[in-house]
Amino acid sequence: MSNLESVATLPEPGLLASHAEVVFPIRDQKQLAIKDLTEGFKQWRIWFMLAYQDIKIRYRRSVLGPFWITLSMAITVYSMGYLYSHLFHMELQNYFPFLVGGMLAWGFISNTITDLVETLTMEENKIKQIKLPYSLYINKVIARNFIIFVHNLPILFPILLIFHETAKINLCSLMLIPGLILFYINALSYGLTLAMIGARFRDVTQIIKSLVQVVFFVTPVMWNPEILPPAKRFIANLNPFYAFIEFIRCPLIGTMPSITSWLMVSVITLAGCYLSFKLFCRYRSRIIYWL
Repeated sequence: MSNLESVATLPEPGLLASHAEVVFPIRDQKQLAIKDLTEGFKQWRIWFMLAYQDIKIRYRRSVLGPFWITLSMAITVYSMGYLYSHLFHMELQNYFPFLVGGMLAWGFISNTITDLVETLTMEENKIKQIKLPYSLYINKVIARNFIIFVHNLPILFPILLIFHETAKINLCSLMLIPGLILFYINALSYGLTLAMIGARFRDVTQIIKSLVQVVFFVTPVMWNPEILPPAKRFIANLNPFYAFIEFIRCPLIGTMPSITSWLMVSVITLAGCYLSFKLFCRYRSRIIYWL
């Protein structure tokens, strides 16, 4: 067979792309995905250092440095607490801890989501130059927002001192640990999915940011579900963001999350882990071509 005949028998590029699974069997894709996740977790020193470095670079040459994060959050929640307690006609001692805990939880959750959706596109240069697990960059974003969340926790201390009758540190506060662990699992699983979608479809980043702003107003962050009629409270109970906020807010003010929140978070966690792993196995090899 001549060279021209051999070239003519080659499959078309579209056929090669459609038969990528033949070159990379499903079993190998699963093994690579599992290796990516495990290696990304083992290299925690790298992504933790990178997360800390991002915060230092953001506030480089400023006098207060990262304390600007805490100061801006404190001004926001303290002013909102006094104003909205009068707007919603609620007692200050009950509403203030509810609002501050909710704003701390919402800031942690919302910033993590908006950062995760553009993780791979923002790290394009590193991904193309350095061979590191994709999950490492997801862990870096989660760690960065976790550091910011811990940095904002002192905002709650004056509330605990002033409104000690309705907000206190007790055994229920220990529930913050499993709450943060569950949030990390969900952030990693859904973060992989959002990052891949954001890398494939660049408009999704703006869509997610817009949706997060809308979700803030329909989620009980600054308003209490008790102001709703009993027949309408299911709207808040079926809101997955409300369940995760309660998992963080309730331990901060010394109360227990409801059974509904437990069930909601458990279902969302299991579904997210299954869905993200399937998608990561299927499309992990294509990420580099989307950047």
